[in-house]
Amino acid sequence: MRTTATEITVDATPAQVWATLTDLPRYCTWNPVVRQAAGEVAVGARLELTMYAESGKPTVFRPTVLTAVPGAELRWAGRFLVRGLLDTEHWFRLSEGPGRTTRLEHGERFRGLLAPLLGSRLTGTARNFTPMNEALRTRVESARSAL
Repeated sequence: MRTTATEITVDATPAQVWATLTDLPRYCTWNPVVRQAAGEVAVGARLELTMYAESGKPTVFRPTVLTAVPGAELRWAGRFLVRGLLDTEHWFRLSEGPGRTTRLEHGERFRGLLAPLLGSRLTGTARNFTPMNEALRTRVESARSAL
């Protein structure tokens, strides 16, 4: 099993961060990594996410939502070809911080036969999380200041 995770503080409440994080049709307006997103943010639902990693080449993923707790956690799982080859679990955890801020933990866990071979690809995945986190923070904070 391999895991990569990041975190960032957003100057907004968990509810405000959640509203942007789960507004999938608007990902194209702010998200530099997941530029297209569709589906229902509900346990058991399938999402369709078009990701543009460092290579710039689009990749479509169709993960299943495992957890959708408003203002607290969004988690989904996917797999490459068949279960056990390369299974992924992606998460966003929100917790209230001081002064109406939100601590966002954003990570992914990789399991399966191919997971030990990922090496540098995990580093690239972590590098994709940082611009996504920054863009989410900018989007939420700019929407908050517009109120």
